[in-house]
Amino acid sequence: MFIERHLRKEIERSLKAYPVVGIVGSRQTGKTTLARQIQSNIKAKSIYLDLELPSDFNKLRDAEIYLNQYADHLVIIDEIQCQPTLFPLIRALVDQNRKPGRFLILGSASPALKRQAAESLAGRIVYHELTPFDLQEVDYGKMRRLWLRGGYPKSFLAGSDEESVIWREAFIKTYLERDIPQLGIRIPAVQLRRFWTMLAHGQGQLWNASQMANNMGISAPTVRHYLDILDETFVVRQLQPYYANIKKRLIKSPKIYIRDTGVLHALLGNRTLDALYGHPAVGSSWEGLVIEQIIGILPAGWQFFFYRSSSGAEIDLLLMNDKKALIAVEIKYSLSPQATKGFWTSYGDLGCRKGFIVYPGSEAYPLEKDVFVLPLKKITDIVK
Repeated sequence: MFIERHLRKEIERSLKAYPVVGIVGSRQTGKTTLARQIQSNIKAKSIYLDLELPSDFNKLRDAEIYLNQYADHLVIIDEIQCQPTLFPLIRALVDQNRKPGRFLILGSASPALKRQAAESLAGRIVYHELTPFDLQEVDYGKMRRLWLRGGYPKSFLAGSDEESVIWREAFIKTYLERDIPQLGIRIPAVQLRRFWTMLAHGQGQLWNASQMANNMGISAPTVRHYLDILDETFVVRQLQPYYANIKKRLIKSPKIYIRDTGVLHALLGNRTLDALYGHPAVGSSWEGLVIEQIIGILPAGWQFFFYRSSSGAEIDLLLMNDKKALIAVEIKYSLSPQATKGFWTSYGDLGCRKGFIVYPGSEAYPLEKDVFVLPLKKITDIVK
């Protein structure tokens, strides 16, 4: 089954404007497949190098000589984190010939890799994050499958829920035992798995480093390091709080979400929709799904936060458009959703332009002036 990635056209446009284009994202999101599709679509000459293949890795032992042979090609370099010393060379080659579409680089992230890329290629590269499948790509009719299995292609497209679970469990194991060590990060897999699972059980909750450290028997800086690793490798999202110049004490800790709900459910042991519906985390799972879908459709220049005062007044997702206007989004797993008193208080305090309550129903309708109940399938209305 072929699913068109909407990021493809954006990347092809970037290749016409920038000398270096990067595709980043967690493992198994389909970066290689997407790059191959782009290679077949463009008219320019191109070569493809996968640095996890010894034969391709060896071609770049004297990378300057090899790459100079292909100055008139689009050079696609997959798994570039395997050879981070390429970044200064790419910068030098681009500075010699700054034409657009010279390099398309693919890779997962590590702190050292991101730092080196930022230092070497500043002003020369634009990045695109390839996430797992979203609802715009798979169609709303498959929403429950996407929610249960998540959007990693091999999980979503598996022949059965059981096959999907098996793939996700293997993904988690491989991520911990192979992918993290390959990024130069030395943490016992069992320890990081336990931490990841604890985050899953606290889906959508405020980050509390001291409590997490006490629960795991390690220091607060260590659990902070663990969280940053999962965030920088695109499997966890730290949703930051919004600070406004209002006379209220505000929460300053981020809220933590496992980004892919399929991975979340694997960590929680939810193998079927029935198990999910009966699990205490069903509401927070739904919240995480909706947040990722909305963030995925935001236009360039938009920002996203959550808002909570110390008294408990809260907005699940606060969007700021490119004109600095605020849009409040509340997320409810209910067919008869109602906004809380805390939502209305926050909505008024912040002077929001519009508000939406996203729910799993099928009908959109107004709740109050400029506040609407909205089904998930119509979330593109939020950014209109």
